[in-house]
Amino acid sequence: QVQLVESGGGLVQAGDSLRLSCLASGRTFSSTAMGWFRQAPGKEREFVAAISWSGGNSNYAGAVKGRFTISRDNAKNTVYLQMNSLKPEDTAVYYCAAGPAMSWVAPDTFNSWGQGTQVTVSS
Repeated sequence: QVQLVESGGGLVQAGDSLRLSCLASGRTFSSTAMGWFRQAPGKEREFVAAISWSGGNSNYAGAVKGRFTISRDNAKNTVYLQMNSLKPEDTAVYYCAAGPAMSWVAPDTFNSWGQGTQVTVSS
């Protein structure tokens, strides 16, 4: 229904910053919540951040709170994840997600996913 394409991943050093972008296409609605998840090798996919349809509310995992910032530009159908003070433990494939309006506070309800973009943080 909705196609999500992530970009912006790469190899950086600890302490560096990176901004991920996710372009949504297909059937999209202003009421759609957006989010970011990540998955490291051998680990379960974990929630990173989410934002409400209006961009007025956001939700962050404790591991990234204070370092990452999620934002969206509905006119561009794009969601961003600004990642600062990156740590080696942030290394993972990062996935963009879309879901119902309340997904921002209920990350388990996200139901559309991008292909992912690799983020590698070296020490």
